[in-house]
Amino acid sequence: LGIAGLVGSRRTELLSTIYGSMERGSGKVIVKGKEVRNKNPRESIKNGFAMVTEERRATGIFPYGNILFNSVIANLKKYRHGLLLSDKEMQQDTEDYIKKLKTKTPSQKTLIRNLSGGNQQKVVFSRWLLTNPDILLLDEPTRGIDVGAKYEIYELMMNLAAQGKGVCFISSEMPELIGICDRILVMSNGQLAGIVER
Repeated sequence: LGIAGLVGSRRTELLSTIYGSMERGSGKVIVKGKEVRNKNPRESIKNGFAMVTEERRATGIFPYGNILFNSVIANLKKYRHGLLLSDKEMQQDTEDYIKKLKTKTPSQKTLIRNLSGGNQQKVVFSRWLLTNPDILLLDEPTRGIDVGAKYEIYELMMNLAAQGKGVCFISSEMPELIGICDRILVMSNGQLAGIVER
């Protein structure tokens, strides 16, 4: 599902509200016939949601953390054994996603801020894919990255949709939405203006 609209149409606020990082005034979020509350991001992650934010450097990455830290931070429960975290499992999962997403990096220990924008975005995607989400909320995921990385992210989004995952994708570029999405939701001044088939 693509989400289109001019600046100020409140597209980002829509995804933030669904994800629970903004308070919802009204409405319901229904997943597979059941209402989910998503009162906060932690609850959203439990309910199978993941969100890639628009401002990658401000809210998407931990710039002073390495790639391993940025990859596993949303899913630490998986690696916990008693009071300790399994370094081996964290390194293995991080390495798997470096290969799957073709992230260009010297090693897992490289600080994420030293990567290009496209490779930083791939690490952010890795973080959320490790939580095995059912629904991905993507806010301008290809903004500020090179053409090659854009294409790889498009492929990733289409593969996730083909696996039955829900992908909600905000973009300011109409050709991008038309090229990828099955349906496009158009917003205007915080209101739904319509939903059109591609």
